[in-house]
Amino acid sequence: MTGAALGAALDSLADLRIAVFRDFPYLYDGDRAYERDYLAAYADSPGALVVGAFARTDQGDRLVGAATAAPMADHAAAFAAPFRARGMDIGHVYYFGESVLLPEWRGHGIGHAFFDRREARARDLGFSIAAFCAVIRPADHPARPVGYSPLDPFWRKRGFAPVDGLIGQFGWKDRGDAAESDHPMQFWVKRLD
Repeated sequence: MTGAALGAALDSLADLRIAVFRDFPYLYDGDRAYERDYLAAYADSPGALVVGAFARTDQGDRLVGAATAAPMADHAAAFAAPFRARGMDIGHVYYFGESVLLPEWRGHGIGHAFFDRREARARDLGFSIAAFCAVIRPADHPARPVGYSPLDPFWRKRGFAPVDGLIGQFGWKDRGDAAESDHPMQFWVKRLD
């Protein structure tokens, strides 16, 4: 999605992010105004990519999943800060913002397609590194569902690995909390060349 199509989908994309990130491990208590501002950066970046997964319904096509990516230099400064602190040139990094998919649509290869499209876009634009971050929650977190399986094995099969010490701090309000708090995020990186 780009241009007018992206603009028309911003509210649906915001609602999707809020719904998916509400679950563990993010526990995000989001709002549409923040989401629209965050997502507008993708509309403004000529190198950005927003991929949508739609389901046909009697009411028309419904957004059930999405993945975003953009050059790290076009993303919020807080995402680039851990890379800069380690002396890494963010001009080589293509940042995968999120990959969100409603639970009933998981396990059908859509997540793989999201990564395939973003990696292809990064290579087409000449980037040598792809990166994303994932929230760090303790194994004994009280909101962790029984039988929860992190996505680490999926990411490793895709060639990504966490980089020791490459940690960001990002603020959001957890479900049930009165105020925003900071959350550590582990960056995962893959060489594309």
